[in-house]
Amino acid sequence: MRNYLLLLLAMLLFTACTVEEATWDFDLQGHRGARGLLPENTIPSFLIAIDHGVDTIEFDLVVTKDRQILISHEPWFHYHISTKPDGTPVTEGEQMEYNIFEMTYEETRRFDVGKRGHVNFPNQQPLEITKPLMRDAIRAIEAYTHELELPPVAYNIETKSNPELYGVMYPQPAEFAELLYEELTMLHKEFDLFDRIIIQSFDPATLIEFRKLNTEIAQAILVSTDDPMETYLAALGYTPEIWSPNYRLVSDEIVNEAHQLGMTVIPWTINNVAEMRRQLEMGVDGIITDYPDSAAVLRP
Repeated sequence: MRNYLLLLLAMLLFTACTVEEATWDFDLQGHRGARGLLPENTIPSFLIAIDHGVDTIEFDLVVTKDRQILISHEPWFHYHISTKPDGTPVTEGEQMEYNIFEMTYEETRRFDVGKRGHVNFPNQQPLEITKPLMRDAIRAIEAYTHELELPPVAYNIETKSNPELYGVMYPQPAEFAELLYEELTMLHKEFDLFDRIIIQSFDPATLIEFRKLNTEIAQAILVSTDDPMETYLAALGYTPEIWSPNYRLVSDEIVNEAHQLGMTVIPWTINNVAEMRRQLEMGVDGIITDYPDSAAVLRP
């Protein structure tokens, strides 16, 4: 009996060690760069994400009054992170008054978006910084990887768009797609980018318009509800390369269904290593996280 118990204990220990040491080859994406470490959607945040081994930099785009492609999660200055030109914080009640679609790029540069830190990310290092243009961010990232002789990273680019606010805070989908494609084409000539780009959105309209301009650049549909997969695909009219759901919506069945349709699965936004491991065990192909440094233990 004693020998049996010892054997059972040894087997349990071996199983635990095997699970703990399991690693995966997956697409590690830094959400807004590395939002848990440095101010979101800024060049320093993108570069520190590279330092922590990301394969892909994820960021969001809006459009300014003078039709510049600006990296920002909201088309306004969010009260959690923004400081007005006079040095006072943007308040929750007034944040949407600072509508980037009605501001020139130079006007946006008067607002700081990093020196206050972030209330939801206590380990984020505060940094005086402004929202960058997409072209400046990509050029900085490409120069950084080249200087350090690192593999080129990919870019997961989200078009922020809402049908209720077309022409108010967002351009019409066709204009947004054209502005973005024009700028990416310019950057592609510099850095050979197209096979390293994903265009993602919650708004099917911007994806549809972009696909009219380029059928080769990969797309991801962002998913926030448990509506059937066919509902999302019907809205698009085609099957994108990537199914990108809120991680809480992921199941073995969802992963299998997406894979059967030829889509990879990249859930967002996972900041817990145990949850990352659970998702990878279900077969997801990538992880989007605010803490790319924490994912190191999951990789070979």
